Amino acid sequence: MTSILPPVHPGEILREEYLVPLALSAGALAKRLGVPRTRIERLVKQETPVTPDTALRLARFFRTSPEFWMNMQAAYDLKVEAEKKKQELATIESFEAA
Repeated sequence: MTSILPPVHPGEILREEYLVPLALSAGALAKRLGVPRTRIERLVKQETPVTPDTALRLARFFRTSPEFWMNMQAAYDLKVEAEKKKQELATIESFEAA
């Protein structure tokens, strides 16, 4: 699986598509979500993943779905892992039915 686009962390999407246009700081969002300020700060700095708890809260606040946030995280994780294991995965032969 080769991708020409780099993996996009959900924190980047949160920052660029939600916080910046709304002029909302990570601290202000954290307060509205009822979570520690550092959770959102670390997320937008791409230092931590979206957790199910955070996905539920972001979905409620931004009127999205928790799956939207979790799917972004899963896609990011898969791209990062695929790149790390590219050579190892290339040695695996595909299954062929007899």
